[in-house]
Amino acid sequence: MDNEQLVKKCLEKDPLAQKQLFDSFSRKMMGVCLRYSQDQEEAQDVLQMGFIKVFEKLHMYSSEGSLEGWIRKVIVNTALDNIRKNKKFNENIELDKVDFQLDNNSETGLDALSAKDLLKIIQEMPPGFRTVFNLYAIEGYSHKEIAEQLGVTVSTSKSQYSRAKVYLQKIIIEENIL
Repeated sequence: MDNEQLVKKCLEKDPLAQKQLFDSFSRKMMGVCLRYSQDQEEAQDVLQMGFIKVFEKLHMYSSEGSLEGWIRKVIVNTALDNIRKNKKFNENIELDKVDFQLDNNSETGLDALSAKDLLKIIQEMPPGFRTVFNLYAIEGYSHKEIAEQLGVTVSTSKSQYSRAKVYLQKIIIEENIL
């Protein structure tokens, strides 16, 4: 069954179609959730909350863009809601004051990192860094869009992203990952 038929069946509350939709996209979306969460358990909760929203809002899917892209947006927004609800982002804005100085000429080595190593480092980042890094570097949002979504200034978004990159460099160098 193609995505259009799958959506139609899901809107008709067909449990087999709903299971198929979940099974088709849950693995990729779990990867998204892991990037915004500190651990597997939190990511699983976000994934479940996200798919509940997917099924509740499926009538809003216009079939013009990709279904996967639409689901990803719902999942990312659910992850952001979870961060806001737990106030993790705003509590960690103060980390802006932390001094992470590294040689600007040092190699980041991100190309040589395995996806598993990078995910582990991202999960260990302070939530403010992690959130902005994911939204900007991975999801492709602009700093203006990030600022609007998180209720912060554009300069805070840029600062958090810059500090996230330095944090990544520091961890890679300290732990001799490469």
